[in-house]
Amino acid sequence: MSLSLPFTTVAQNFIGRAKLRRALFGKFPRLMGRAAVGRPRSGRIDIDALSRRIILPSMPITDEEMARAEFQDRGLKLARQELWDQLAEAIHDADAARTATPGGESAAMLLSFGARSDVVAMAEDALFEGTAPPSSGIDAFEAILADAPDDYARAMIVAAAHIDIGWAWRHAPDSPLTEQPDVRVDRFKAHFDRAADLLMPFSGLAENAPSLAATECALLAAQTRIERNVADDFEDLIDLDPTSPRHMRALGQTLLPSRLGDYRTLELEARRTAARTGDIWGAGAYAWVYLDALALDVGALDLLDTAFFADGLRDILARCPDQHTANLLAAFCAVSMRPQDGAPQATAAVRAALHGNLKWILSDHLHELHPLIWTQALHSPGQTIRLPTRRALISEGRQTALRAIASIFADDISDGSSIAFSPAGMYHLPAI
Repeated sequence: MSLSLPFTTVAQNFIGRAKLRRALFGKFPRLMGRAAVGRPRSGRIDIDALSRRIILPSMPITDEEMARAEFQDRGLKLARQELWDQLAEAIHDADAARTATPGGESAAMLLSFGARSDVVAMAEDALFEGTAPPSSGIDAFEAILADAPDDYARAMIVAAAHIDIGWAWRHAPDSPLTEQPDVRVDRFKAHFDRAADLLMPFSGLAENAPSLAATECALLAAQTRIERNVADDFEDLIDLDPTSPRHMRALGQTLLPSRLGDYRTLELEARRTAARTGDIWGAGAYAWVYLDALALDVGALDLLDTAFFADGLRDILARCPDQHTANLLAAFCAVSMRPQDGAPQATAAVRAALHGNLKWILSDHLHELHPLIWTQALHSPGQTIRLPTRRALISEGRQTALRAIASIFADDISDGSSIAFSPAGMYHLPAI
């Protein structure tokens, strides 16, 4: 699985080139036919008809995606031209300035992702075809370290490539190759061990380099619960780059019981992170730490303080009023926290409380639709979808969003009126 942003637990979920191809073309006929998000469809409520009364400009390509693509493409170009000194300098500069995309993605990590994407794609494609990745690719990549063994940027790029390939082995499709006993786990561990060796001489704290610290946190995936303190490693990373929500979201994922934590530690660290970053995010860090954890594990709802979480959402949008963030949080409330049949009463009540934040986010903050964010909330919460985008993903994301919004305002537009969104606010337009 290819690593994009952040390096930490997002790596475990990220769909690589081969898996993305299989996921998209293998599943779309079924996925596109899913029922509407929000209220159950019935003879009295036609969500599809109501969704046509939602007037919301759609942005199939956003500033965020363009910024990510620009950094990734630059890293790829410099690597293909073997301009390693220029690439390392670009990463050093991006780390020093904490350069980020409008949505808060680290430019240094995007440069690294682009630089290693050819090597990782070769390994992913080989495993998708049921053959072992050629060692020549990663071996040749390691040669870039010889000229500058003291450069953390080069070591980080190569280590991250090993991490990516390790995940590709761990989640490789079934084949005669992967059916061999323990081959997935052994190759996963071998690549992570090599990545750890490469990073051993360096420290993200000492280098003042968040991208390096994030790569060090990525190595936690191969650790056991007792080998090191996950929270301490992430605390160092977040303190290095407190304005980036990605590190906080990754912390929440890592502290799930299925990973390296438990629900009590998740709750504790969400509050501790909020306290440390209150001057930057207010209560926002509490919501950031929980955001992906809640989408991935319903058990994380048990200890959640819904009022504190709602305060966090408001503080995030007060500090980040951009439409990328508004779509991200709206999609979380609408899709990830939609009502579920058969949920225990306590769980259903917490989901309903979180889902209830959708209305004020739509009314007060949303005025353009970013469809891919909604598609991501449906299928891959916590991930960063790889560019370029797909028309089917955009169409599905738009359909999901409009259905969710129509469900929220069904009573208001059932008389034939419409809801319109603009930078000046949301409007109720009477029927003509």
